[in-house]
Amino acid sequence: MNRKIAIAAVVLALLAGAGLLAIPQGEAQGPVPGAGVPPRAPVVAPGRVEPATEERDVTAELRGKLAEVLVDEGDTVREGQIVARLIDDEYRARVVQARAGVALREAELERTLNGARGQERREAVAQVREAAAQLEQARADLARREPLARQGHVSSEALDRARNEVAAAEARLRARQERAALIDARARSEDIDAARAQLALAKGQLAEAEAFLEKTRVRSPIDGTVLHRFKRTGEGVSDQPPTPIVKVGDLSRLRVRVDVDETDVGKVALGMRAYVTADAWPGRRFEGTVVRVGQRLGRKTLRTDDPTERNDTKVLETLIELDSGIVLPVGLRVDAFLGAPGAGS
Repeated sequence: MNRKIAIAAVVLALLAGAGLLAIPQGEAQGPVPGAGVPPRAPVVAPGRVEPATEERDVTAELRGKLAEVLVDEGDTVREGQIVARLIDDEYRARVVQARAGVALREAELERTLNGARGQERREAVAQVREAAAQLEQARADLARREPLARQGHVSSEALDRARNEVAAAEARLRARQERAALIDARARSEDIDAARAQLALAKGQLAEAEAFLEKTRVRSPIDGTVLHRFKRTGEGVSDQPPTPIVKVGDLSRLRVRVDVDETDVGKVALGMRAYVTADAWPGRRFEGTVVRVGQRLGRKTLRTDDPTERNDTKVLETLIELDSGIVLPVGLRVDAFLGAPGAGS
């Protein structure tokens, strides 16, 4: 212990001799306000620039080949704008077929509600009269052959045929009469309900066919800029897993996604001012505000070129929204300073 005290005394003497420990004479030797309280150090962490909307991969909901890709990198797109089309011949044919099915079911329902036309009724009545005349003729033939058969002038086989003709004519008349009654009768409620159900089913099939056709048109989910094009006309895409066709993002506002080390998470808060720097712009600061602080620690997603960087630490993902008007390339790696003195000044 004495040795340590002696060493400390020597160091103090050297500092005093060099003028580094000079104390103005005549001033009080008491504590100086704020002495021993170091200035607040900023949280320094790596970050990456991204659109405020994040980068969105635009994919197709169906498997197929691209008939055309309508945008290129750097193009501005609007929400809902078609950026690509799949070959859709099969889906167009399904829509045509489904529309025909709806038209058929609509006609059947109308016929059920309105009943038979006058021409059909008249035709049914005429068929009944024809069957009645045939029955009358068959009965007359049988009446003529029966006495001849008793006298032996007509064979029993011929008599049986005459009797069968009468039976067939009677059955034919009954069938014609029932059909005429059915045509003339009003539609039953269950028949109308069945016709309406068939129409509803046909309309559902049409809606499904149109929905599949719409899925062949790949649309942008947001207003933004095409950041990258992955596929070209004629190339195939899949829905499982989804194949990106283009990547879009809204560049009107930029954010920086920052990996804050677990040892610094207590120093970060919403609304805190911050700034970032980039090697491409030495000496410049791009300022912003912390707009999101993660709620769960996770693995690092950003890597620097520092060979001594530790990759086994936990980080808290934090978002800094850069001030309006700042333009930086998406994906640029930066150094972020959160809560730095002078930020925002």
